[in-house]
Amino acid sequence: MKPLKELLYKVRIDAISGQTDLDIALIAFDSRSCSKGSLFVAIKGGVVDGHTHIASAIENGAQAIVCQEMPKARKEEVTYIQVENAREALAIMAANWYDHPSKSMKVVGVTGTNGKTSVTTMLHETVTGLGFQAGLISTIKICYGETVVQATHTTPDPLSIQFHLAQMREQGVAFCFMEVSSHGIDQERHLGIEFAGAVFTNLSHDHLDYHKTFANYRDVKKRLFDALGSQAFALANSDDKNAKYMLQNTKGRPFFYGLKVFSDFKAQVLETQFAGMQLRIEDRELYAPFHGAFNASNLLAVYAVCVLLDFDVEEVLVALSQLKPVEGRFNLIKGSEGVHAIVDFAHTPDALTNVYQAIEELRTRNERLITVVGCGGNRDQDKRPEMGKIAAQASDTVVFTSDNPRDEDPMAIIDQMNAGVAVEHTQKVLIQPDRYQAIKMAMRMAQPNDIVLIAGKGHERYQEIKGERFEFDDVKTVKELINA
Repeated sequence: MKPLKELLYKVRIDAISGQTDLDIALIAFDSRSCSKGSLFVAIKGGVVDGHTHIASAIENGAQAIVCQEMPKARKEEVTYIQVENAREALAIMAANWYDHPSKSMKVVGVTGTNGKTSVTTMLHETVTGLGFQAGLISTIKICYGETVVQATHTTPDPLSIQFHLAQMREQGVAFCFMEVSSHGIDQERHLGIEFAGAVFTNLSHDHLDYHKTFANYRDVKKRLFDALGSQAFALANSDDKNAKYMLQNTKGRPFFYGLKVFSDFKAQVLETQFAGMQLRIEDRELYAPFHGAFNASNLLAVYAVCVLLDFDVEEVLVALSQLKPVEGRFNLIKGSEGVHAIVDFAHTPDALTNVYQAIEELRTRNERLITVVGCGGNRDQDKRPEMGKIAAQASDTVVFTSDNPRDEDPMAIIDQMNAGVAVEHTQKVLIQPDRYQAIKMAMRMAQPNDIVLIAGKGHERYQEIKGERFEFDDVKTVKELINA
């Protein structure tokens, strides 16, 4: 139970109807979750408007309503609080409900198109390896101590975030590393968190179905840095042209890391092979079982964050050398016949290009490169021709297939991918909408030393088709077929 007045601390209120001297038993933004003594937050979503469920929430026991529009018919025994932004109010109240757990630890947020999962996961593993209690909130999972929860969103809802941060506080977690997606920022899910630092990895074409323009997408990301306090650090990848813009006007302490551009933190790839790569970070050398310049950049970001969090440099380098690739990120599977399969989450043109560049560093040109790739349905359609173009250009053979078609026709998505293929590469393209059969086809074509890239889904263990989720695991499928 918490007094309503305490929950409303720092919430921007336009009007109040009713009593504020109430004890609240529960905060909910789903009317079905309401019970006696609860506070219901009416959120205007893309599909559902919570204002249409206010009556249902009250029927289920809600005694206080936070809304952007006051209902014309109001119940005398119910308190109504009108706010300008219900999402913002929910995030602030969630932090108030759990007594601001982020103040008890150092929370580092990581945003960008690519690399968020890798950087946060590697940070969590590095700091844990250094002997500290650490938490992780990522696309794949939320974990702290013995608790592991499979994630459903890149950035969870504010109540879930604050709940897990509160649990981390109870378990003595000192550091938490969190993916902060553009959707999460735009929907104010990150508000109420006191960040010790934030990281910008890169920015490329993605999520324009939601943000409409690249400028909108960029500016949403920037809001994470604009909100930092003066004691926090703001770290950006200087190899990305948007890095300086991201840190403009931030109150945080600005730092840059990069492989190409002069930066506060610098790294160089010295050698690469199938087993991993040799790096120089600052003036020290490091071997790590990763591939590609993008992973070198991710490792450098992890190093920079650890230095900014005042960890011992030598100990950090040792911990970095012991890391393993993140699930679904350039996972290398070698078959008994010498075929190399790579499973990667690459689902944007930029990410796919990065994977191909990493593969090029490993090739001798005596092998073929076969790609299996698709694009998700109900998402940005503009990237589909570009994905098709990149895959066909870089591969000796490419199989266009389904990813998560969702509510769309898989063949319509494939046709859009195929439309981007240059005329000189059309003979390389095969089409198989069944993802299992597409992977099977690629594996049967592969000869010893050939490389097969399975792109798009990575860690995801399902396919979404017509509102249903079906079990499907790229890694499991590859392991089953690579020696068949």
